[in-house]
Amino acid sequence: MQTKFQERVYRIVKKIPKGKVTTYGIIAKKLKTSPRAVGKALNSNKNLIKIPCHRVIMSNGEIGGYKLGVKKKIELLKKEGIKVEKNILQINN
Repeated sequence: MQTKFQERVYRIVKKIPKGKVTTYGIIAKKLKTSPRAVGKALNSNKNLIKIPCHRVIMSNGEIGGYKLGVKKKIELLKKEGIKVEKNILQINN
């Protein structure tokens, strides 16, 4: 069973479009909590398809954790056209 907090986090994450990412910090700011609390909520995500938590990364561009492992998270991001090298998101300027 999900907590109210987890539901709030999941509601935000569901809105992240395919091929885009956001950060734990941005979500935390919206919910007036810590990035660590957001990460903990996402680690409890039981529906990885409906709630695409692989689209949430660290503020410094690092990939961060993922329930199925960082390798799988990178694979999913790359399938969506996001460039990742050495576990860091690559942004084209």
